[in-house]
Amino acid sequence: MKKTKKIIIAAAISVSTFLSFGFADNYFELSKNLDIFSTLLKELNTYYVDDTKPGELMKTGIDAMLQSLDPYTNYIPESAIEDYRFMTTGQYGGIGALIHKDSNQIIVSEPYEGFPAFKAGLKAGDVILQVDENKVDGKNSSEISQLLRGQSGSALKVTIQRPNTPEPMVKELVRENIKINDVPYYKMLDDQIGYIKLSSFTATASSEFIAAFNDLKEKGMKELVFDLRGNGGGLLIEAVDIVNIFIPRGKKVVETRGKLKKWDAVYNTRKEPIDVNIPVAILVDGGSASASEIVSGTLQDYDRAVIIGRQTFGKGLVQQTRPLSYNAQLKVTVAKYYIPSGRCIQRIDYSNKNDLGKAQSVPDSLIGSFKTVVNKRPVKDGKGIKPDIFTEEESLSMLTATLMRNFHVFNYATEYYLNHSTIAPAKDFKLTDEEYSKFISYLNDKKYSYSTQSEDALKELKKIAKEEKYFEHAENEYTALLEKLTPSKDEDLIRFKSEIKLLLENEIISRYYYQDGRIEQSLNSDKDVLEAVEVLKNKKKYNEILAGTFTGNK
Repeated sequence: MKKTKKIIIAAAISVSTFLSFGFADNYFELSKNLDIFSTLLKELNTYYVDDTKPGELMKTGIDAMLQSLDPYTNYIPESAIEDYRFMTTGQYGGIGALIHKDSNQIIVSEPYEGFPAFKAGLKAGDVILQVDENKVDGKNSSEISQLLRGQSGSALKVTIQRPNTPEPMVKELVRENIKINDVPYYKMLDDQIGYIKLSSFTATASSEFIAAFNDLKEKGMKELVFDLRGNGGGLLIEAVDIVNIFIPRGKKVVETRGKLKKWDAVYNTRKEPIDVNIPVAILVDGGSASASEIVSGTLQDYDRAVIIGRQTFGKGLVQQTRPLSYNAQLKVTVAKYYIPSGRCIQRIDYSNKNDLGKAQSVPDSLIGSFKTVVNKRPVKDGKGIKPDIFTEEESLSMLTATLMRNFHVFNYATEYYLNHSTIAPAKDFKLTDEEYSKFISYLNDKKYSYSTQSEDALKELKKIAKEEKYFEHAENEYTALLEKLTPSKDEDLIRFKSEIKLLLENEIISRYYYQDGRIEQSLNSDKDVLEAVEVLKNKKKYNEILAGTFTGNK
């Protein structure tokens, strides 16, 4: 059996298996229950009143068994292997476009610049009518995605209807290997501060990051904003190599400990670093998990970077894939990982569940205190990575979320694009007040409804007051308050104008400048990025945070 297998620390796809070769004292119990399961399945297949589907029954049983462990131990049938490979490599055969379903239509959300959909001239807003001989009617977006994917080099025809165009168009495409970049964007924010966004940890993450880092150094970068927000993880070794950019060779990055000794390992930096002195601010949030937490947590433990944002996800579990019969795979949790301070950041304890079978967060009484390696700052385990500087998570109003969910922002951007051949560069583009008024007019005949939390809470109060026989005494006051709290679309479109305009601008920019344009525009108003820039420019504050002596804004 080959021993060289990639260890994965990811938040995604599935696998399962029952054979965990192991211990003689468990062998009889294992054999007995496998025999019972096999006998039961045969009896069901023979005697159940309706026809059974043994494959589906087996998968249901496997999935239920694995769900009783943790959400990362999954069964991957042969049919899902390609999806699994995409999770670990970021690569698949296809046309390179996002799609979504709006009402009964399948619509191109965004073509990736430089890939087959882009080359063939597909645009965001195009309605897909047919893929080869397969009509779209009645199919969901997942089914259409499967039709669009296929062997690299294979040809297909996509029939589309472009808004404001009378006749359908047939686009001929040739599928390619679509590799989603781990570093989708990087740039200089000013003449000294560089910015790198890392979206995943596939097999090319460290090489892409190093290329971006070196390019920015050549452009004069003296400080770095390193964005790990929303990065759910990937390959452990890629996390180790990215940490190695900033700390010397031979330093511990992460240690894994499992039930079997073969999973106990220490991962040290293996190469000479690129820059051990450059100030670094790392951006994280609740979507930063596993490998992202190794990078941010290890650099925090070595007092090597200031962490900015929100508490990370808290995934301190290690998975490995194991081969099963008939080309299936098991992705199984084999160990926990510990970063240099000695802490494990796993937030949920899946070994202890409540009476309803639900896993619980590690209780505060079991949260351990640790010290960073260099400056001995206090850090804790059991709850992900706690930022050195917390920033508030921005939430959308109910109106804005409703407009996005109903694709009114998306559809207006399509209409805008069809009526404007060019716009200003992404970093400079702004909608005027007059153009925003046109968007309000556009919404006049569109359907969308929403309620606020305060309105919902008041309605719940009415229900309780009626049950307790108090409502009739306060009905007039209730009606008056409800009238004040019930949202007015006209007023809310003005009240939330600034956030709606930002999203409109971002969607419109994507029609002209694609993914790079989206990110470039968003950086202008990104509070986390602005906070990072402020900290990197304030050397006293930066150094005091790493020393553990910072007590407030100075």
